Amino acid sequence: MPRAFLVVMDSVGIGGAPDAGTFFNGDLPDLGANTLAHIAQACGAGKADEGRSGPLNVRHMERLGLGAAMRLASSVPFPGLDTEPQGRWGSASELSRGKDTPSGHWELAGLPVPWDWHYFPDQSPSFPEDLTAFVAEQAGTDGILGNCHASGTVILDDLGAEHMRTGKPICYTSADSVFQIAAHEETFGLDRLLKLCQAIAPRLHAMKVGRVIARPFIGSADQGFTRTTNRRDFAITPPAPVLTNWVQDAGRKVHAIGKIGDIFSMSGINTLKKGADAQLMEHLFDAVETAEDGSLTFANFVEFDSLYGHTRDISGYARALEWFDAEIGRLLPKLRNGDMLLLTADHGNDPSWPGSDHTREQVPVLIAGLDAGPVGQAKFADVAASIAAHLDVPAQGPGKSFL
Repeated sequence: MPRAFLVVMDSVGIGGAPDAGTFFNGDLPDLGANTLAHIAQACGAGKADEGRSGPLNVRHMERLGLGAAMRLASSVPFPGLDTEPQGRWGSASELSRGKDTPSGHWELAGLPVPWDWHYFPDQSPSFPEDLTAFVAEQAGTDGILGNCHASGTVILDDLGAEHMRTGKPICYTSADSVFQIAAHEETFGLDRLLKLCQAIAPRLHAMKVGRVIARPFIGSADQGFTRTTNRRDFAITPPAPVLTNWVQDAGRKVHAIGKIGDIFSMSGINTLKKGADAQLMEHLFDAVETAEDGSLTFANFVEFDSLYGHTRDISGYARALEWFDAEIGRLLPKLRNGDMLLLTADHGNDPSWPGSDHTREQVPVLIAGLDAGPVGQAKFADVAASIAAHLDVPAQGPGKSFL
């Protein structure tokens, strides 16, 4: 019985979506953003040589059709290998009005978001007074810090010491529909932070804020602050069945790797493995070895986005792509006959673009385990329909299989 492995390379976009001009980073529209192309161009020009050097080396994904997918999406030639794709390849664009994690993942799982998300204004304060009072009450403090749009790493430098001195949680947002709370794992307490986020999540979800995100960190003012891997997303549960439910309802197993469990509130998921991306890759290798016949393994690798996209670190993003590609090269020979490995992304986060937010982009669709050939220009929801077709389980929603 066939198995499926759906792997999301968080934020690895391949060119502006058709409606990119209506999405903004500050005052600049996303039209022209291209995460992969701009990284590859910087590498080719010798402008991304921190910890690496030379042209971007992602030869395994290129052989699956990565360069061809980017040319299809944006008509931009891929600087590097120019091989005939050995996988099934294409691009996909999104219907949902968002460029965030839930919008992308829900739609990849077959469910375009059926409402408009709530976004907090890019001003200070960003949050309404009644909401900040509620958060402070739940935290047991006499106020909060932050209350603004901010980079998650920069705000730790700005407010980490004050947070440790006052005990007030650092609350901030971005261009995404999120309410994020940063707190020190030791002085504030990790359990306390998670309980705080869980307590306020229903109120934020009622406002159609997509996620409340716990952002624990460690360190000191003298040595600097570092976010830990104990992040947790408290997301709205999808309002209709998605791919994970379709597979589970057919009596099959669904294994989640990374933040997939948080994104779908564990709906339709049997097992969950978390950790940093290096650990997640180990979990993916384990799943290829042990996952049951007929099962779905759904993975997200977040560090492209969280460590390098938002911080606009082109060299770091390139290093992460090359590491990931090398690991995929080792993984491909381990797939069984009948397995399908589908690599894609949920949005863009062009590290060459102004601002620090996601970019509205098309994403690659790269499939190993099937006959080579073009998928064409698909929709996000087609990914779910195609995986359902491969696993021979009933699909729902607007997607159409491209197999």
